[in-house]
Formats: sequence, C-alpha cells, structure tokens
Amino acid sequence: MNLRDKLRGLLVRLYARRVEGHLDHAQVPKHIGVIMDGNRRWAKAAGSSTVHGHRAGAEKIEEFLGWCSETDVEVVTLWLLSTDNFDRPQDELVPLLGIIEDVVRTLAADGRWRVHHVGTPDLLPSGMQTTLKEAEEATAHVDGILVNVAIGYGGRQEIADAVRSMIVDAHDKGTSMEDLAESVSVDLIGRHLYTGDQPDPDLVIRTSGEQRLSGFMLWQTAHSEYYFCEVFWPAFRKVDFLRALRDYAARHRRYGG
Repeated sequence: MNLRDKLRGLLVRLYARRVEGHLDHAQVPKHIGVIMDGNRRWAKAAGSSTVHGHRAGAEKIEEFLGWCSETDVEVVTLWLLSTDNFDRPQDELVPLLGIIEDVVRTLAADGRWRVHHVGTPDLLPSGMQTTLKEAEEATAHVDGILVNVAIGYGGRQEIADAVRSMIVDAHDKGTSMEDLAESVSVDLIGRHLYTGDQPDPDLVIRTSGEQRLSGFMLWQTAHSEYYFCEVFWPAFRKVDFLRALRDYAARHRRYGG
C-alpha cells in the first residue's frame, strides 16, 4: 500500500468516527434489509473470478453485522439468493450455493446472531435445507440480532406462499371458504409471511448503484425508507453504513400519511 492509499484510509476512518459521533442512536432503524449487489461486477473490475466475488461478498457479512450490533439494530435481513438466481449457469450457481451454505454455518457458529431462514425451502438442495434447520435450532436461544437469511427468496413467491398457508390453516381449522373470504385482511396475510412475527424493515440498503427492489420484501417494505449506495457490496465500508444511517435519521417518515 502506497502513502496516498494510507492517507486516504486514515481520512476515511477519521470521517467515519465523526459521522458515528454525531449519530443519534434513538433514530437508528430497528430492522434493516440489505440487497447485497455487485459481487460479480466487483470481481470483474478487480480482474478476478465470479466465485472470488461471491466469496468476498460473503466475507463482508459478519463485518456488516458487527456494525449493526454497535448501533443497536435489532433485525437484519440479508438477501443471499433470489428465486431468479436459479437461472444462472451451473458453473456459477453450484459454487454460490456452497458459499451461502458456509455463510449460514459461520453465522450460526459465531454465537452472536439468531438465524432465521426466509424463502421457499423446497427450492433448495436437501443439504442446504438441513443446514438452515440446524442453524435455526442452534441459535434459537441467542439474544442477539435476528438475522434473516433470504435464500431461495422472491417477494411474489412469499406472498403466494402466505396466501397458500392462510388457506391451508383455514382448512385445518374447518373454516369454510366463505368465512375465510370474509376474514381476509392485511394483518391476516401479514401473519403468514416468512417474517410474520417481525417488525417490517425501516430501512433497505442496496449496493452497486442499482435503484430498484427486484422483488425484495414487496409486502413488508410498503413504508420502508430506501438507501441506494454506489459501492459494490464487497467494498462496502463502515463509513458507507454510517452514511446510510445518517441519511435515514434525517428523513421524516410519513407512513403514507
């Protein structure tokens, strides 16, 4: 590392401390959703392989959760694999699935996070289903940040699964379709989502400069604030995170009012 890079790094750290020093913890979002975008473009820019990009993105996760822990965030939802990602070439998808499975194991072994899967289990390989189940069971007692790992996740699929769950539940209770139709409400559908007992995201961060949701938590983000960051996910820094929190704190949330 040359002198210019060292000075730049020092200035960034000093700036991050300044931003953090002025951060009002009362205004910190309790639930943050993260669309971790840009792994492949980061790798391409670095002249490296796609797999290396995904590994670098995976390594960023625990660092990010550490920042969240320092700032009193209670729930984090990490979008690791969408339903659309299954259309990727096998030479990319197979290693990616392995990397994601390693992420889940690492989070569970850390001891600081409570892991919860959001997504459609049936879309995933049986080994990953077992890993997710074991991670949830092993961390059920943890009194730390609840980390939703969105794997095999799609927003439309979640709503379809919620409606299906609601119908099956009504059938099991002997409720007629007419009575079910009368009882359908926003709250009822919400309780059948993958995150049914959780608060909705206050803030959604998307890296890489893309300004779209791509189907992320379509139901839950109706009143969320969004922060789009130009940096690719593997290069996401604490100062970028603090800027997102500062931007969020400066907004006046109206919840549609």
